[in-house]
Amino acid sequence: MPGRHARALPEEEPLDALVGEEELLAGIVPQLPTGDRTDLGPGDDAAVVRADDGRVVVTTDALVAERHFRPRTASPEDVGWRAAAQNLADVAAMGAVPTALVVALVVPRRPPEPWSPGWTSALARGLAAACAGLPGAQGCGVVGGDLTGGAQVVVAVTALGDLRGLAPVRRDGARPGDVVALAGTLGRSAAGLAVLERRPRPGAAAHGGSGVESAADEVVADLVRAHRRPRPPVAAGPAAAEAGASAMLDVSDGLVRDAGRLARASGVVLDLSAERLMPHREHLARTAGLLGVDAWQLVLEGGEDHGLLATFPPEAVLPEGFTPVGVVRETALPGVLLDGEAYGGAGGWDHFAS
Repeated sequence: MPGRHARALPEEEPLDALVGEEELLAGIVPQLPTGDRTDLGPGDDAAVVRADDGRVVVTTDALVAERHFRPRTASPEDVGWRAAAQNLADVAAMGAVPTALVVALVVPRRPPEPWSPGWTSALARGLAAACAGLPGAQGCGVVGGDLTGGAQVVVAVTALGDLRGLAPVRRDGARPGDVVALAGTLGRSAAGLAVLERRPRPGAAAHGGSGVESAADEVVADLVRAHRRPRPPVAAGPAAAEAGASAMLDVSDGLVRDAGRLARASGVVLDLSAERLMPHREHLARTAGLLGVDAWQLVLEGGEDHGLLATFPPEAVLPEGFTPVGVVRETALPGVLLDGEAYGGAGGWDHFAS
């Protein structure tokens, strides 16, 4: 994001009153963390980031307004946080330590309702907050990107990571007898979204809360936070690589769907245990009842918690944060079982079929 000659951006000034791109960048760049491995950050044609390992893990994701987030239920800080978090989780899923983010923004001339003027600066603060607030992400900088105009908001983030001399943890390494383990949470983001999408009742919170949210306890408020600002266990990814994880991926589209991806890549069956997954269901049970949804469906199909699903050799010591949730079995037909039986649900989120 070039911005060497930009002047300060008044937060009260609406976008359509600005002179141009450099004024917008002046409100964004100062909010962004530099990063421990950044030799040259924003201000030139490209950034320079050290790669001590000699290899660089690279991933990218995009958030599109009204497809991946809605301004009425997410602040610009929330969107910045989520955009960073989902990419940080993908780097961690390879067993790497995040080193840098590059951000491309497509923005309309007027801020989308109901966001206030200065939302681009707020989005930058959300990116910075995720880098600072997620254990394992500290030291990751936002080193540049692109800013352009368009009809709707798009936030596209590319993340870089350092393998620190270890082999990348791929999806295709699971072997029969391995332990299936999970770091992070399941179903909470989906439950939080379900709360936010309920029509506000009289007296509900003006920031997008529903009757369910305003009438319920801290557990429900925690679910809303889990959707707005997911907390992927970034530090658990490198720890899993050091512990000898045979396969791993980020659970972004639902446990069953993503477990199926790992199973097919490895040519095995992942047999998940309902008993091991029960604590995730119990955490959601009360809210699911208020919403009239199935708590098991939230656990097995809900996405965007960005936990890490990994397999480990049976003799491995699971690193901190991981708990066993199943076992890898040999099969002629790769897939996912729940207590030895085929799961009959829809299986999670598909961007084109859903």
